[in-house]
Amino acid sequence: MFHGPWQRHKDLVSIHDLSAEEVEALFQLAANVKARPERYRTALAGQTLAMIFEKSSTRTRVSFEVGMYQLGGLATFLSSRDIQIGRGETIADTAKVLSRYISGIMARTFAHATVTDLAKYATVPVINGLTDLLHPCQALTDYFTARERFGTVKGLTLAYVGDGNNMAHSLMFGGPKAGMNVRVASPDGYKPKPEIVELARQDAAAAGTTVEVVTRPEDAVRGAHVVYTDVFASMGQEAEAQVRLKAFAGYQVTPELMETADKDAVFMHCLPCHRGEEVAAAVADGRWSVIFDEAENRLHVQKAIMLMLMHRH
Repeated sequence: MFHGPWQRHKDLVSIHDLSAEEVEALFQLAANVKARPERYRTALAGQTLAMIFEKSSTRTRVSFEVGMYQLGGLATFLSSRDIQIGRGETIADTAKVLSRYISGIMARTFAHATVTDLAKYATVPVINGLTDLLHPCQALTDYFTARERFGTVKGLTLAYVGDGNNMAHSLMFGGPKAGMNVRVASPDGYKPKPEIVELARQDAAAAGTTVEVVTRPEDAVRGAHVVYTDVFASMGQEAEAQVRLKAFAGYQVTPELMETADKDAVFMHCLPCHRGEEVAAAVADGRWSVIFDEAENRLHVQKAIMLMLMHRH
């Protein structure tokens, strides 16, 4: 029924920390969980997941909450209004106190250090539900969705067009682990962080895949099997939205751009999406789009992550 936890890991903070074998084991478990959910109904019975949210959320909150329920456990929602993480109480104290009550922590925060500190001080598993730097649960889901669609993704290419943000970072980390090449196209001033690119390239060299950063969307998308984008202004960047709209002119994923990708290419987006900005409605709602399969798979992949980290033998 179950292959056991990732032996080397207490937490999921970054895909960079995982091996290709661990990612493959996760994907196999996620496929099993999706195909036969009833087999896992009591797998996390009696366990509780604390969900810390500094940012608003649709998919992350609902998928973790529902996922925990479907595994027989309970999820408790803690917004930044409910707990004073890092302000009224230190992150270390919060982590230590929660560890006395619950079986795992999922956190969606602004600062990446908040999640790394939670992982450092908690004695229970900590799952990164998104930080300003990384979004590992989403990227793992994206590669799982590609694997489901293509059967195998080894040697295929994912092209990401747009802001070199947390999504771009996690996709660059995920590609080498899944066996896919990654090409990121971002305008100058909005490219992914060089230190993330460097680590991803090291992973890619070890895996025999490639990670490239380019400027022109056409250079990234040509022949790609997955074409990916994200909003131009992420949560917390609303003030610079107008400046960003100008900077990203020409970076919309259009039907014309999709036609330059592989003939069987799919379009992905982590959602929420702004039709008419980063993606044309004809793409988001058209024949290439797998955005709702992708959104659904957050549930199955995160259930597999919780099983890998929290399942007790």
